[in-house]
Amino acid sequence: MFSYIKGEVTLKSNNFIAIDINGVGYKIYMTEKEISEIEIGDQVKVYTYMRVKDDDISLFGFLTNEELTMFELLISVGGIGAKSATQILSNIEPSDFALSVITEDVSKLKKLPGIGAKTAQRIILELKDKIKTSQAVKGEEAEIKKAPKNQNVQDAMDALQVLGYNHKSIEKAFERIDTKDKNVEELIKQGLKELSN
Repeated sequence: MFSYIKGEVTLKSNNFIAIDINGVGYKIYMTEKEISEIEIGDQVKVYTYMRVKDDDISLFGFLTNEELTMFELLISVGGIGAKSATQILSNIEPSDFALSVITEDVSKLKKLPGIGAKTAQRIILELKDKIKTSQAVKGEEAEIKKAPKNQNVQDAMDALQVLGYNHKSIEKAFERIDTKDKNVEELIKQGLKELSN
């Protein structure tokens, strides 16, 4: 229903903020990490996810599309609800989470709150292909595939686009990367490094 909400922060707690839009205060649940970056009186743009559950309607908000995308992937996993996903994202960057899934790093996922060994394995099982394959990429898949690439490069580029990076920025970043004999994990790490410069 809402793609994003933009307005003045009038209230903040440890797990939600209120944004005033024309005299109406929208209560938006967010990660503790992102709430810590916001002050009362700030003008913010928050990308939102609306959860409708029985007699409860809640808004969850994120300062970047990357966070929202990872949140939507997390809640697609059986047994992980919206509040659990928010707590997980409070403790790990979306790019680090994606790398942990792609590389099947169960030990790193187990360190996240509420994640045991079985849940970590389920996350990997259910999300690895969604993050790695082009079928999970939203938007302009065709444009990112114009130039011939090996499968590892394509998987890495697809994973970065799933994380919310623009396909043209990814293309430019990979023009600066030596992709020869590198696996998907190495390519994603180098891609993230180039994109953050």
